Amino acid sequence: MLLETKNLKKRFKTGLMKKKQAVVLSKINLIFRKGETTGIVGESGAGKTTLGLMLAGLIKPDKGQILFKGKNTDSMTKEEKKECRRQIQVVFQHPESTFNPKWKMKQSFLEPFKIHRIPFSEKIILKHLSCVGLNTEILNRYPSQLSGGELQRIAISRVMSLNPAIIILDEPTSMLDNITQAQIIRLLEKIQKQKGVSYLFISHDPDLVRLFCKRIYELNRGKLNMR
Repeated sequence: MLLETKNLKKRFKTGLMKKKQAVVLSKINLIFRKGETTGIVGESGAGKTTLGLMLAGLIKPDKGQILFKGKNTDSMTKEEKKECRRQIQVVFQHPESTFNPKWKMKQSFLEPFKIHRIPFSEKIILKHLSCVGLNTEILNRYPSQLSGGELQRIAISRVMSLNPAIIILDEPTSMLDNITQAQIIRLLEKIQKQKGVSYLFISHDPDLVRLFCKRIYELNRGKLNMR
């Protein structure tokens, strides 16, 4: 078992004085196995992104447990948590927000290598980019000079450079045109076959989720139900 959640719960304060509390997620139980794609569908505001951010360790649940490879993330050491964050990565809905607009793409692309002290060379960079159909020339540009599809390919390549076990795909194609959307889906399927990575595919589009995912859940009023 790669990742498991037990009775996750999350509330957010609402209202002008932030005195009210709204339950966003309640008793969320999920399991992730190696090489599987799990889909979560739901309307806007249902809590899909909140769940994904909790799994990635970017938001802390109010109650419940997240277990990575059998160990509760709350009881991990600092180094174990860092390794867990490396192995659970996120590809976001808006690829343009993933990168610093003032940096050339090379600086953004190499950032995770430096954070996690992963050796790199021009040959290694080319290898990662070629896997998503790009070349190193694109790293000399700024984010504003690239299309949404190119930015999303770089985002996927940057995430894969960390050799993650799980990638949370938060509406990764919703901002792309139909042709680019299909290209990104085929790319993700190819990477999964090659690397054995697991995906959590978050979307508001049930038709797309059915095409891409083996197990599908619907998030509605804070509850998660298998479809």
